[in-house]
Amino acid sequence: MKSTKFWVILLAAVLILSLAASLLVLRGRGGACACVYQDGRLTRTVDLSQVSEPFTFTVEGPAGTNTVQVEPGRIRVSATDCPDQVCVHQGWISTGVFPIVCLPNRLVIQIEDSPPDSNLDGVTQ
Repeated sequence: MKSTKFWVILLAAVLILSLAASLLVLRGRGGACACVYQDGRLTRTVDLSQVSEPFTFTVEGPAGTNTVQVEPGRIRVSATDCPDQVCVHQGWISTGVFPIVCLPNRLVIQIEDSPPDSNLDGVTQ
């Protein structure tokens, strides 16, 4: 009986420590940065944690223009000239789980934890 109680207390302590560590890691994350790529080149970065007022900008591509809307903590493509409108229907993103992609205009908007350093390549990061 004492052995079972010991293991239950030990498991509970490990669970509490794991939860505390996860909260510290998630809380300590810096502001998210939206990186806008055109034809594979980084053309613009937006620090979403520093945005205080909503704004829009346009990106020119082979199939027309994309209108990108930015609000505090999130970003989306609000309008585009391309025929399929997939990037518009994707809506707002605020995490790096799914990027916004517009294939006809060769546009990718990816949320990253910090702006990419041009001196580092994919292997170094």
